Amino acid sequence: MVRFFRGITIVWVALRYGLDELVLSSFSRPWVRLLTRLVTVGRRLDAPRGQRLREALERLGPIFVKFGQVLSTRRDLMPQDIADELALLQDRVPPFDPQIAIATIERSFGKPIDQIFVSFEREPVASASIAQVHFAVIRDRQGHEREVAVKVLRPGMLAVINKDLALMRMMAGWVESLSADGKRLKPREVVREFDTYLHDELDLVREAANAAQLRRNMDGLDLVLIPEIFWDLCHNDVMVMERMKGVPISQVQRLREAGVDIPKLARDGVTIFFTQVFRDGFFHADMHPGNIQVSLDAATFGRYVSLDFGIVGSLTEVDKEYLAQNFTAFFRRDYKRVAELHIESGWVPQATRVNELEAAIRSVCEPYFDRPLKEISLGMVLLRLFQTSRRFQVEIQPQLVLLQKTLLNIEGLGRQLDPELDLWSTAKPFLEKWMLEQMGPQRLWRELKAQAPRYAKILPELPYLLHERLRHEHGPQQAQLQQLLAEQRRTNRLLQALLYAGLGFVLGLVVVQAIVRISLW
Repeated sequence: MVRFFRGITIVWVALRYGLDELVLSSFSRPWVRLLTRLVTVGRRLDAPRGQRLREALERLGPIFVKFGQVLSTRRDLMPQDIADELALLQDRVPPFDPQIAIATIERSFGKPIDQIFVSFEREPVASASIAQVHFAVIRDRQGHEREVAVKVLRPGMLAVINKDLALMRMMAGWVESLSADGKRLKPREVVREFDTYLHDELDLVREAANAAQLRRNMDGLDLVLIPEIFWDLCHNDVMVMERMKGVPISQVQRLREAGVDIPKLARDGVTIFFTQVFRDGFFHADMHPGNIQVSLDAATFGRYVSLDFGIVGSLTEVDKEYLAQNFTAFFRRDYKRVAELHIESGWVPQATRVNELEAAIRSVCEPYFDRPLKEISLGMVLLRLFQTSRRFQVEIQPQLVLLQKTLLNIEGLGRQLDPELDLWSTAKPFLEKWMLEQMGPQRLWRELKAQAPRYAKILPELPYLLHERLRHEHGPQQAQLQQLLAEQRRTNRLLQALLYAGLGFVLGLVVVQAIVRISLW
C-alpha cells in the first residue's frame, strides 16, 4: 500500500511539473494528452523543461535529487539544456536527528558514544542525501588525540532506495514504451547505472577504501591532501576519517585575499586529474566544488583538499590503450583512425561506414584545432561528440562516462579559477609523456620487469622441457636430436673462446697503455 501511494505521488508530481511533455511529444494518441490535461488542470508550463524537471526531482526528495545529479553526468543521453539544469542540483537536505546518528554509531561498534570518542559534536556540520557528518576527537593507538570527521549513513536508506528504484525501473519501462524519444534516452540503462552508484555510496567501508587508495596514489605529489582513514572505527554505516581544514574552492576571492596563487591552483587541478586518470587509472569521479577545498595552513598552503569518495572511476589497461590510441590520432588529426577505433572496439555498429563517421568527427574537432589554444574547450568538444555519438548509435562505456563527466567538472572549475586556463597546453605534455610510456619502449621494459619472476622460474627448466618434448614426440629422430645438441655444445665452446679472446685483447690494451704511461712518466 505504501508503495502504491508513493507511486501515485511520483506520477502526480511528474504531471504537475509537465514532465509528461518530455516523453509524450512524439506520442500519437490524443486521448493520452487530453487525460493528462484533465488530471492536472490549472498547471502552468511557462518555465523551461529543464527547470521543471529539476524542481520536480527536488520536490520528490533526496533520492530523486541524487538521481538528477547522476542523470546530469549522462550528457551523451540528455539534451544539453536539461543536462545543464540538472547540474545545478545540490544536496540541500535537512539533517536527521543527532540522537539517531549516535544510536547508529553505538549499534555499529557495540559501545556507548563516550567510550568511542573523547568528544563528539552532536550538531552535524554537513548533511547530504545519503549521510551527514559530525566532528569529533578520538585517541589513536599511540595515545594522541586526533580531530576527526564522522560520516553517518541516514537511517533506513536501503529500504527507501530499493522502493524508489523499483518505481523508477517501472516508470523507465513506461517511458521507453510510450515514445521514440523516450527510447532514445535509454531510461532503463540510466536507472541501472544509478542503482550501481547509489548502492556503492551506501557502503561506507567501500568509500573508506576508495579514500585510502587515492591517498596512497597521491602520496609524494604534494598537490592534494586526502584524509587518513581510521579503520578501527569504520563500519558499513559509519566512517571515521581525519578532519580536514580548508576554504571551499568556490570562494575564489577569499583564497585570493589569503595569497593563494589562483592560476597555479587551476593548473594543479589539471595535473591532479590527469595523474589520477592516466598514471593510476583510479580517479575521484565526483569533483564538484562542494567536494573540494584549499588548505591555508602554513605547512600545506595552497594544496587541494579532496573530500567525499563515494564515486570513483577506474580504467583498465585496455581502456588506457584505447585512450592512448585515440589521443594520438586526435593530436595527428587522423580522424579516419579515430573512426576505425570506434568500430574495432564495438562502440558503433559494425555496419557503420568509416568515411561517414570520419566526416562527422572531423566536423566536430577541426574547428577547435584551428583556434588559438586558449580558446579551445575540451568540454565543448566532448559535448559535440556526444551529440554526434547519438546519431551513430555509439555505445558509451560507463567507466568513460565517469571520465568525461569528471573532465567537464575539472575544466569548468579551472575556468572559474582562471578564465585564461588552457587545458590543452597544460595537459598535452603530460599526455605525450604518458602515451610514450603506454606505447613506447618504456612499456615493454615495464612489462618485462613485471613478468621477470615468472621468466626466472621457467628459464632454467627450458632446456629440460625442450629435450623431453623432442624425445617424446620425435623418438625416431633421436640421432638428429643428438647431432643438434652436439652442434649446440660446439657453438657454446666457440662463443666462450671468442669471449675469452675479446677479454684478453682488452686486457692487453690496458697493459700496453699502462706501460706507455709509465715510460712517459
